[in-house]
Amino acid sequence: MEFNDYQKAAKRTRYGNEQVLTNCALGLAGEAGQVVDLVKNYTFKGHPLDKDQLTHELGDVLWYLSQIAEWADIPFDQVAKDNIETLNRRYPNGFNKQA
Repeated sequence: MEFNDYQKAAKRTRYGNEQVLTNCALGLAGEAGQVVDLVKNYTFKGHPLDKDQLTHELGDVLWYLSQIAEWADIPFDQVAKDNIETLNRRYPNGFNKQA
């Protein structure tokens, strides 16, 4: 699925006309926290990594990211493209601990 297609399809479930940006930013923080908890429980508490739950939470993060971009009239494909360009500039030969 293309990012812009996802962004448009996801908008169908966005609610409200006021405080959309604030709601989405707070939702993003909450969902990112859920991802962090799964990783923390796996790393420090010896829980098995629940990949189904992780996939669900990452999807929620993706939804909020897409709707923040939608609210700001930024094509989601552009967000992804710009990020790859930034990574290519920072790490032209890929990430290397020694570099």
